[in-house]
Amino acid sequence: MSKIAIIIPCFNEELTIANVISDCKKYLPQADIYVCDNNSTDNTAKIAKEAGVTVIYETKQGKGNVIRKMFREIDADCYVMIDGDGAHPLNYANDMCSLVLKENVDMVIGDRSVAYFNKNKRPFHNIGNKLVRLIINKIFRSNVKDIMSGYRVMSRFFVKSFPVLSEGFEIETEMTIHALDRKFTIREVPIDYNERPKGSFSKLNTFSDGFLVLKTIFSLFKNYKPFYFFSIIAFILFAVSMILFVPIFIEFLKTSKVPRYPTLIVSGAIATMSLIMWICGIILQTIVRKHNEIYEIMLNQIKNK
Repeated sequence: MSKIAIIIPCFNEELTIANVISDCKKYLPQADIYVCDNNSTDNTAKIAKEAGVTVIYETKQGKGNVIRKMFREIDADCYVMIDGDGAHPLNYANDMCSLVLKENVDMVIGDRSVAYFNKNKRPFHNIGNKLVRLIINKIFRSNVKDIMSGYRVMSRFFVKSFPVLSEGFEIETEMTIHALDRKFTIREVPIDYNERPKGSFSKLNTFSDGFLVLKTIFSLFKNYKPFYFFSIIAFILFAVSMILFVPIFIEFLKTSKVPRYPTLIVSGAIATMSLIMWICGIILQTIVRKHNEIYEIMLNQIKNK
């Protein structure tokens, strides 16, 4: 029988964690439940222990650090990742697990794209989610509807080959980008979205966490697709150099004199920087390709274990 692990990152979720655990037992009674307490100052860990589940502690603050620890320490065939705030309805979990265990899907995302945008009362969150979705789908030529969903079911193959680099709430974005770039099989299942109960507050900060997500996208775009990244910079620099150079060149054709030597020198320097950026992109893309070859070999070794 396949082993299913439910992993629940928690920070001060004493109002909701008992109901979340109860729903886990109701809809996935065969699963092992793990709560990772991330320096909570309330009774989250105590309530989880009293509910009879395994409690893990992570002292490094941030959801990414919690996920890294749980991925390393927990061994299963199928991993169900949910938040401890009760936002994710567990009645979808069985179907999502079946996609992983029976149809060999690597990652199933609980798609909140309709329910969340209708119920969420923070408009900047909706705008940020849509912006992130647009950027990633354009870069990776994909059509993922909910990039930042924290409700995911993943295969052992994906979990044990995923290098967690993020420390905070940008972890979901990193998961999605990694899965898209490495050609893992992704499926989305439309789900409902539950509002937090009265007295329970979100740990997300619209602007600081949004900035971290955009920074993560920027960094991963550079790391995963360096040729395109540096080519964009090269094109911008080249365009600036041409804007400076063309008027001087036109005047030179008319008068046979160079009117502004400093501008010409700056134009030449910027054009040189553009060429350097383009060459950097070519070199780094070659290195990334070699790393991809090594990674594919590693995946084969994990798969055959």
